Amino acid sequence: MFKRHLAVAAVAAATLLAVPLPAGAVTTGAAPAQELRLRGGLTLYIPIAWHVHRRGDGVQVVTGRCGKPKGWGTPECDAFYVLGPSHIKRGAEGFGPYTGKNPFYTASDVQPCPFDDKWGEIVGPKVGRGLRQVGEGHKAAYNAWKSTCVSYSSGKVRGRFTQREWYLPKTKLVIVDQWNTPGLADALKHADWK
Repeated sequence: MFKRHLAVAAVAAATLLAVPLPAGAVTTGAAPAQELRLRGGLTLYIPIAWHVHRRGDGVQVVTGRCGKPKGWGTPECDAFYVLGPSHIKRGAEGFGPYTGKNPFYTASDVQPCPFDDKWGEIVGPKVGRGLRQVGEGHKAAYNAWKSTCVSYSSGKVRGRFTQREWYLPKTKLVIVDQWNTPGLADALKHADWK
């Protein structure tokens, strides 16, 4: 009887392991994934623990600690952003159109540091660029910007971060990450276009 139960358990386990996942699903540590459907048919597979907040044509994906998600630029909110045409239209410093040649920075003054709003952020210079795969058959213009958080009063550097951007001009999307979100680059690489 015991051998029979063992055999049934082995068959059940093999069946579960053989269940196909969605084409773009990333299985890091076998964590459950959710689909994040975006503009132009882009679908990302992200951890179910991440919380998605939609505001107009922008999406804020909270990946950790966050007091109150308010969309782009929420200070002290561990998140990345997927931003559409209205954000691209005013995404350059001084509210001009974002092209990827300069950092995504929707302001004409010093903005709060992403991880501590008592400091200001300075984004740039560029430290990485190229093309990155976003699902099969699609490439994004990728830029990484070395950034610092400084004291408003003295200008002393209080912290550093890299702002990563994936720009898809035909789909009119830019993905902006100031937290070096683990798994984001893989989620983009293994995305689907449905």
